[in-house]
Amino acid sequence: MERRKFVAGATIGAAGLALSACGQKEQASAPAAANCPEPTQAPAVASGLPAIEWRLASSFPKSLDTIYGAAEVFADRVASATGGKFQIRVFAGGEIVPAFSVMDAVKDGTVECGHTASYYFFGKDPAFALDTTIPFGLNAREFNAWFMHGGGGELIREFFATYNIMPFPCGNTGAQMGGWFRKEINTVKDIEGLKIRVGGFAGKVLSKLGAVPQQIPGADIYPSLEKGTIDAAEWIGPYDDEKLGFQKVAQYYYYPGWWEGGPNLSLYVSLDKFNALPKEYQSIIAAAAAEANVDMLAKYDAKNPDALKRLVAGGAKLRPFSKEVMDACYKAALEVYAETSAEHPNFQKLYEAMVKFRDDQNLWHSVTEGNFDRFMQTRKR
Repeated sequence: MERRKFVAGATIGAAGLALSACGQKEQASAPAAANCPEPTQAPAVASGLPAIEWRLASSFPKSLDTIYGAAEVFADRVASATGGKFQIRVFAGGEIVPAFSVMDAVKDGTVECGHTASYYFFGKDPAFALDTTIPFGLNAREFNAWFMHGGGGELIREFFATYNIMPFPCGNTGAQMGGWFRKEINTVKDIEGLKIRVGGFAGKVLSKLGAVPQQIPGADIYPSLEKGTIDAAEWIGPYDDEKLGFQKVAQYYYYPGWWEGGPNLSLYVSLDKFNALPKEYQSIIAAAAAEANVDMLAKYDAKNPDALKRLVAGGAKLRPFSKEVMDACYKAALEVYAETSAEHPNFQKLYEAMVKFRDDQNLWHSVTEGNFDRFMQTRKR
């Protein structure tokens, strides 16, 4: 089976909490793997298939049971669906390779698979960012829709094939918070000279407003804030931020995280290794990643509200970014996208497709979900 034909022709996607939810998009030129079996069929499916052991390198620390835990949910489902014949051992960031080396480790065959955020690697090619999120991009539902049914998956996998990687959506945090700051951010001038830990394209946008972005692994953010190496830091949201203790070293908690409206976390599988698997195992990988994808978002949605209440009760000062700041950031983001598109054709191709899909989604949601959500939120107040 030719690598590029497989990637272009087989969009392996699923949206459900069980293996029976898995579906495959098949084309005559590149037969896709068989549909995922029902969970109750797993022992029969695994019968006669080889015993396999893989290693998965995560970019995240074990202390974060949500974002790191998605890899464990994935690995556990693969094992149970194969009657224990397909075992994937999960390693936290730094245990096998550094957190920001996961992509290279999968590409080069150091490990068979990895779990990471693709925007960590935008320095290699800005197109990587579009597999996670970009400022003022897609929310979680929109990303899944774009990847699975809006043509995004085909484009992303075509790009990743050049790095010998098959990516699968494998988690989403939902819209994130804007981070922890030592001082209030009321105007654009307050951003000038600000040393902030921020990932992906947000750093390029904030640089246009005078900030000094830093890319620091999750485990190293707290000591950097505590020592004053940085003035501010964003991570994810209340549940994880509370675990990492940011409220102890920075007082102001801003929202929304306009740079991460719905960041997708990805399972990377070596394309060579994936193509060598029996088709039953290919389908199980797709379905297990889909389960982890849904599970992570549900877990964050369930745990963030109580965590936010605890943080505010403990002294965190919740603040919205002002309209002046939001407008300035949006304008700067458009400038970055225009400049990047002019220099990087891979980015331009993905970005233009994403924007078209996003604009249609925003129109649709302004009629339905947006109005419903706004009404329900005002009832509580």
